[in-house]
Formats: sequence, C-alpha cells, structure tokens
Amino acid sequence: MWRYLAGGVAALLMAGAGVFLFQSGAAPDPLPSAPPPARVQSGTDAAASEELPTIREAPSAPARSREQKRFDRYDKDRDEKITLAELTQPRRKAFAKLDRNGDGKLSFEEWSLRTIEKFDKADADRSGALNRAEFATTAPKRKAKTAPKCDCRPATARAAGDAEDD
Repeated sequence: MWRYLAGGVAALLMAGAGVFLFQSGAAPDPLPSAPPPARVQSGTDAAASEELPTIREAPSAPARSREQKRFDRYDKDRDEKITLAELTQPRRKAFAKLDRNGDGKLSFEEWSLRTIEKFDKADADRSGALNRAEFATTAPKRKAKTAPKCDCRPATARAAGDAEDD
C-alpha cells in the first residue's frame, strides 16, 4: 500500500515540476551558426587565389530495391531475363553434391549420407545406438569468441618495433 502512495506522490511532484518549467518560458539557447568552411592553402599563389567549389551533397549510387538486387543475382548472363536454367542452377549444384552415384535420382541414403556418416563416427562401440556420451560428440563445433588483440605498447615503442620488422 505504501508503494502505491509513494508512487502517486512522486507522480504528482513530477507533474508539478513539469507545469512549473512549462510556465517559466525558459527556452534553451539556440545553437550558434556553423562556422564558414575553411579554405585549403596550397603552395602556389595561383592555386591559392582560386576558391574550391562547394559540394552541396555527397554523390550517391542509384538506389536499387531488394527485388532488383534479387533479380540481378539470378540473371547470370545479364540479358534482363531469367530463364528456368538460371533460376534452378543453385538447386542443381546442391542436388549434384547429394547425388553421389550420379544417376539423377536421390535415394534416402544419398540424402541422409552426412547424418549417417556422423552417426557412424559417433557410435564408438558399434552398438547401433548412441549413449549420452557418444551423442555429446555430435554437437556442432562452435568457434570460440576471442577478444581482439591489442598492441598496448606506447606509440614510440610500436614505431620502433615496426621499424625493426622492415
């Protein structure tokens, strides 16, 4: 009950502070204007007298939609048409990897070959079944996250070490 009462009092105090600040009319100071662009000084007097052109906006490449990018991935010969062969080419490569005997048909054993090989490798006692310890060996190997290496020597020591390497 006390929490509700304390929360209500805090809410009223915050609302009162907001009203007080709103009525005070104190506007924050406006930001100062940006300084004029600095001129680049060069060694020759003729170049120094010329002003560099002002760039209004950065150049940009034409924006392509996701569908345009997807279309370009499939259109291998860049003729602005996607043939059935172009569309199915990635799938044909994946199928060819699975079709071990090259007969154009995918049997269950060919389809599940990697799983069967993984099972056979994990079944150390050749019992035809995996116990908990054997099954644990089938877990995917994850790469350990390593912290980036830092050269924490002072800058002078790094420069001297780099000079010695050359």
